[in-house]
Amino acid sequence: MSEAKKVAEEVVVPHQPKKEKRKWTRIEGVGFVLVITSLFVLLFSPETLSGLFNSVVDQVYPVVVDTFLTGTVGVSIIVSVIIGRSLERLGFTDALSRIFVPLTNLYKINPAVIIPSIYNILGDINAAGKIAGPILMRSNATKDEQKIAVATMVQSQQSFATFMLGMVALTAVGVNAFIVVFLAVFIPVVIVPFLLSKTIYRNTKSVKLEELPSFTPKTGFLPTLFNSAREGAELVFLLIIPAVAVVFACIGILDYMGIWSPIEKGLSSALLALNIDPETGVLSILASPTLGMATLAETAATLDPRLVIGSFVLAASGLPLSSVFGQIPVIWADNSDLTEKEAMGAAVLGIVMRIITAFLIVYFLTPILV
Repeated sequence: MSEAKKVAEEVVVPHQPKKEKRKWTRIEGVGFVLVITSLFVLLFSPETLSGLFNSVVDQVYPVVVDTFLTGTVGVSIIVSVIIGRSLERLGFTDALSRIFVPLTNLYKINPAVIIPSIYNILGDINAAGKIAGPILMRSNATKDEQKIAVATMVQSQQSFATFMLGMVALTAVGVNAFIVVFLAVFIPVVIVPFLLSKTIYRNTKSVKLEELPSFTPKTGFLPTLFNSAREGAELVFLLIIPAVAVVFACIGILDYMGIWSPIEKGLSSALLALNIDPETGVLSILASPTLGMATLAETAATLDPRLVIGSFVLAASGLPLSSVFGQIPVIWADNSDLTEKEAMGAAVLGIVMRIITAFLIVYFLTPILV
């Protein structure tokens, strides 16, 4: 027998421990229940699945196709990005920093937190996040300051059309529109960062002008225009439309289950209690603030002035909910240090503050404004 064969025979194969059987995880249990449920539905009520699918499509289709693809909203977002990037290239952002540094130093907060709000007032909330998110990171804003920026941004309207239609409605009931706009649109840009920096988001620091980088890019003006148009298109098709589709798909599921209608009715009752016109308020929250203000402009003369003021203040915000729960989290997670959950939390907080603002302005100032 050769030496190699002897050595091979003497080799002892180590004992391999028997692998334990993999235990069921919670998510596997959920999946198993879904599999069994789906089989039963397919066997005994196949029309249920098709009905659910149709309900989701019926909710998503009008928003994605009519509003963003063939409507003006999608084009408006692209144009807003072009305008925003052009302003940035012309030194607009650096000028804002110089203006707000003295004020924000009193708060001990980074002046860049106000920039998203200004871009939102001038353009679109989606473009504001796309442009201002990187600016906040370049200015070394803390996470708390970035959350303040999101909460402040949703205090102003995301469409100039919303603003103009709201002016028509306010004028129809004899309201001093200038005071309403001043209190509802411009004052929150200053007050909200102060309130949040002293209460919830306290990790802030003042920044001297010398410590801030230059925000004006060196790109040529024509490349800036063409690149911004492409950036706007990417924003619409790759971020906003998917986010909107998810939100309205969830609404479609709730509607098919019969849950959505009671939610809408409860929402209308809550809005009326807050001195906000239920019809236009629901439109602003669920569909479009611009559509809500267009409806209000037609019916304002028949409404209580308090409801008109409350509806305008609510519409002049980061609504609808598809923005709060879809677009804002996705865009800010992609363009800042915030996660989707953190951006959504800040946006929800900002909208709650907006609803409170609408109630306070109506309750205390309507006798003076009308």
